[in-house]
Amino acid sequence: MAAVKAGDVERVLRNRPAGIDLLLIYGPDAGLVSERARLAARGGVDDPEDAFQLIRLDGDAVADEPGRLTEEATTFGLFGGRRAIWVRPTSRNIAPAVSACLSVPLTDTLVVVEAGDLARTSPLRAACEASPRALALPCYADSDRDLGAVIAETLRAEGLGIAKEARELLEEHLGGDRLATRGELAKLALYARGQEVVTVEDVMTSVSDVSGLGFDEVIDAAFGGDVATLDASLRQHAERGSAPAAILPLALGHARQLLAATSAYRASDDLDGAVAGWRGARPQRRAALSRQVRAWRPDAVMAALGWLREALLRTRQQPNLAEACLADALLRVAQAVRPPRREAGAR
Repeated sequence: MAAVKAGDVERVLRNRPAGIDLLLIYGPDAGLVSERARLAARGGVDDPEDAFQLIRLDGDAVADEPGRLTEEATTFGLFGGRRAIWVRPTSRNIAPAVSACLSVPLTDTLVVVEAGDLARTSPLRAACEASPRALALPCYADSDRDLGAVIAETLRAEGLGIAKEARELLEEHLGGDRLATRGELAKLALYARGQEVVTVEDVMTSVSDVSGLGFDEVIDAAFGGDVATLDASLRQHAERGSAPAAILPLALGHARQLLAATSAYRASDDLDGAVAGWRGARPQRRAALSRQVRAWRPDAVMAALGWLREALLRTRQQPNLAEACLADALLRVAQAVRPPRREAGAR
């Protein structure tokens, strides 16, 4: 059987060709391998919860007893119906067991073999690619298109939509391992439960690979009026390859929360209460946020929002100027900061 291209794997799993009794699912993305093997094995039976229909075999056990796989695959179910044998990964050679299984006819039984990253010369992969009754299905890290579909599908199942900028931020920092991606998306969905749309701020707060990027330092430097720190932080992020299109929406979200906090502070004179309502704020940022609430007036925050919206629009119209637009907008914000006249109550 001809080798299956990575981009065709999903289609093949949905519509397995007639005469295929064994699927070898392998590749460097262990999470994706595991996910596809589970779907294939469960899809090969009528009731995945029936232990007589879906039989799980440890790869090491198959290596110890090469004849066991053939024995299980040729056994008729107690109550008839379709059966699936799911062989879990092992570092040992199970090619002899798989080759033996492929040499005998199977009736209503699908064998799913889960493996790691196999070279073209691997005996297991070679045996499956050479057999007309087997398919070798490679699993590589998600492309942007695949990852976008996983993000949309996972969040849709939780009743959530996602903002364009938030999706782009996720696509930039997830995708190396499907299992890890699913885990981060589950955490994000839990964090955003009760909302209609996932925002950039939600992603920054809840997704591990994104929340550690240090964007808070850039934003707090801008809204704190610290031009030197802002300049240094922007240079670091440019060297790291951080996308300006990811930072600007965060700055916009920050400005919106700052507007709400400054308005609440000036209405109640309760600085702690105003900052406590800041969604997703980590404890170590409270002091910086308190200084910003005291330093900014609502009308000045409205002006900052306008600059940031204009910069975001320009980055979409002229992506080659994105870094310049980001730096210009945040510098205008930093230069607009006015220190409070007194410790509290400067309305």
